[in-house]
Amino acid sequence: MNNEKRTIAIVCGGDSSEYEVSLRSAKGLYDAFDHERYEVYVVVMHGLDWHVNLPDGGTATIDRNDFSFEHNGTAIRFDYAYITIHGTPGENGVLQGYFDMLRIPYSTCSVLVEALTFHKYVLNNYLKGYGVTVPDSVLLRRDEQGPAMEEIVQKLGLPCFVKPTADGSSFGVSKVKCLEQLAPAIDAAFKLCNEVMVESFVDGTEVTVGCYRTREHMVVFPITEVVTHNEFFDYDAKYNGQVDEITPARISDELTQALMQDTKHIYDILHCNGIIRVDYIVTHEADGSDRRVMIEVNTTPGMTATSFIPQQVRAAGLELKDVLTDIIENQFA
Repeated sequence: MNNEKRTIAIVCGGDSSEYEVSLRSAKGLYDAFDHERYEVYVVVMHGLDWHVNLPDGGTATIDRNDFSFEHNGTAIRFDYAYITIHGTPGENGVLQGYFDMLRIPYSTCSVLVEALTFHKYVLNNYLKGYGVTVPDSVLLRRDEQGPAMEEIVQKLGLPCFVKPTADGSSFGVSKVKCLEQLAPAIDAAFKLCNEVMVESFVDGTEVTVGCYRTREHMVVFPITEVVTHNEFFDYDAKYNGQVDEITPARISDELTQALMQDTKHIYDILHCNGIIRVDYIVTHEADGSDRRVMIEVNTTPGMTATSFIPQQVRAAGLELKDVLTDIIENQFA
């Protein structure tokens, strides 16, 4: 590259319940970036309020026509957008479409892949067609006559999970243990989304695997084992410390390699870009084998100091600064 620094926007905020988490991820990324190589700014989006945080503590309004801003009489345009919005518009393809039109490269997957991975039911059934093991599930739509509660329980069993299909957070997710809890859990999920997925419960060891690919290589990080103190890995477990996160996971070398291969396979099926994180439940079968069940693909994983990906990067003996540079420069090679 030439001596002129690339100008990078760390795009955070958004319109979901994880707005504050996104701001913390942006801080983690800002601290990690190679500031000798890049001019880095944090851009905060909330509704139609788009502004950039300036080094002097002030802010400047983003011109949405070309994603630029003015500072000291000079128009500054970004060469690259590192998206760390959890939920809409950064995790569902909306923002990606905007950057595509402006010809600004970005850190996440494409419009189609973001939309696909954001819809839990569609993603699971898409990957199922490629041989990926996923939990059984039922899709419910608001204002449509769906199956009776008894039919859902008969198909999926108890306990089961109720989840908004298209939400970037853990809000609205319920673990249902008896028939009487199912309808209220569905109603609660419908408050956040027009479509709700009821999913069978998978009892086993929860693990999560991060990876990214460049033209030259694929990097799969050490696996993290997730041991929640709660009923499941809910919002409090995820962000308020009610969980033990063990990296590398306490699993066999054989299982580790199998999960890494699964994650590479999913990355390539979806034609992902940048860092993704895939969550699994591993069940231990009666014959002694391990069954690997894919739960979720996260295309904008958290990047706070305590998030899974920074933990895994450290466990791999890597510097997050170098990983970010690797991802960005891959799109300019």
